[in-house]
Amino acid sequence: MVPLQQITSYLTDYLALGAIHDYPQAYNGLQVENNGSVLRLGAAVDACEAVLAAAVDRRIDLLLVHHGLFWNTTPLTGAMYRKVRGAVLGNLAVYSAHLPLDVHPVVGNNVLLAKALGLSELEPFLPMKGQPAGLVGKCTDSRDELLERLKGALGSPVHVCAAGPAHPKRVGVVTGGAGSEVARAAAAGVDTFITGEGPHWSYTLAEELEVNLVYGGHYATETFGVKALAAHLSERFGVPWEFIDHPTGL
Repeated sequence: MVPLQQITSYLTDYLALGAIHDYPQAYNGLQVENNGSVLRLGAAVDACEAVLAAAVDRRIDLLLVHHGLFWNTTPLTGAMYRKVRGAVLGNLAVYSAHLPLDVHPVVGNNVLLAKALGLSELEPFLPMKGQPAGLVGKCTDSRDELLERLKGALGSPVHVCAAGPAHPKRVGVVTGGAGSEVARAAAAGVDTFITGEGPHWSYTLAEELEVNLVYGGHYATETFGVKALAAHLSERFGVPWEFIDHPTGL
């Protein structure tokens, strides 16, 4: 058994929550308390009803999520009531880390995906909310080889606008929903931009900018961080962990 407060205090420092600016509804940090102790960790992308119910069924005490409870803030009625009630009755603490987990240099979604793609000489890229939102790196693979690496890392198909070079040189990675930033990526010298999803018009804009734009899926590109964070905490505090997979297909 590990005190919940010991883990959350560590996370606040490890993820540098106070230094990372985020969207107002992110509410990074502990969103629901439990009885104060942790025997088992869970990791998931979204704090949705199905995931919280699965965590309670698996006797998880602390659930780490990327998208917390309050992205669509509503009164405590309907699904929101059921989620909060289920967590409290199930003694399930919920801890959320959004942009702090995306940009973390060790367990962040961006760095883990960039390394899985074999990118080198990684540098911070694309300022957003007061800090770089992604990474840009050097690529030595062909576009086709890079796409195969991406499919392998994600375990799912990807959607490609192949308007850029067949042999990319500078690849930008921003996990999640950054497709609307394709023009800023191109202005930063990126010839291939990999993200999760974006608006319809981003595809034709990428064509006009002659940039490879690759959508790997919002969910799929953001599974890396919560898994790595849970594994890190498991090793540090000696508690087991598991991943609750609830893909959206988006």
